[in-house]
Amino acid sequence: MKVEIALDALPRMLAGIGLTFQLLLLALGIGTALAVLLLLMRISGRWWLSLPAQAYCYVFRGTPILVQIFIIYYGLPQFEWLRESVLWVVLRDPFGCAVLALALNVGAYVTEILRGGVLSVERGLLEAGAALGMSSTHRFVYITAPLAVRIALPAYGNEIISLLKSTALASTITLADMTGIARTVVAETFAPYEVFISLALVYVSLAWLIQRSMHRVEARIGRYATRRAG
Repeated sequence: MKVEIALDALPRMLAGIGLTFQLLLLALGIGTALAVLLLLMRISGRWWLSLPAQAYCYVFRGTPILVQIFIIYYGLPQFEWLRESVLWVVLRDPFGCAVLALALNVGAYVTEILRGGVLSVERGLLEAGAALGMSSTHRFVYITAPLAVRIALPAYGNEIISLLKSTALASTITLADMTGIARTVVAETFAPYEVFISLALVYVSLAWLIQRSMHRVEARIGRYATRRAG
């Protein structure tokens, strides 16, 4: 193993970290907003809202993210009506296609994470809220939602790390993120082992930082429960 090749490749790959984080943050923000909407549909109690949301989650969780990226990037532009719509502003650019694919995928997973948090809230607390005269909306906003977020936070942090790793697939549609640059370096140096080991260490470091940050958020949110237990 040639250490100098890995060291030379590292700063070049880090030049793409900005694009990697753009993909991560945009997809996470859009996907989380979509997940909240889908969650409300899932728990609405109306089949004509719940069923489409359930089907959406099943499809996007049951197919590979790489296939979803290819369908959006290579497949959707084949429809002429789509090329003439306002959506073409997003779909004509590889970056927009990557963000859309990642957001749609993460939205499905976060929906189930949030739903699990909602279902984990003790029914006794909701009954107590109802006994105090709180409406169903108020019970959801002031009781269910805060507790569900606290419960779902660890799994949400894991999903952020999973999304970080999924951003590497954007390199398959010509984006020069860290993985895309690494592939270029490999083509120049013919040293895939050294380059990708170096890239793996970068992703491990970023995942560790995200994990530590989420632990701090969890500790911050749960500080009152910790004090009470102590």
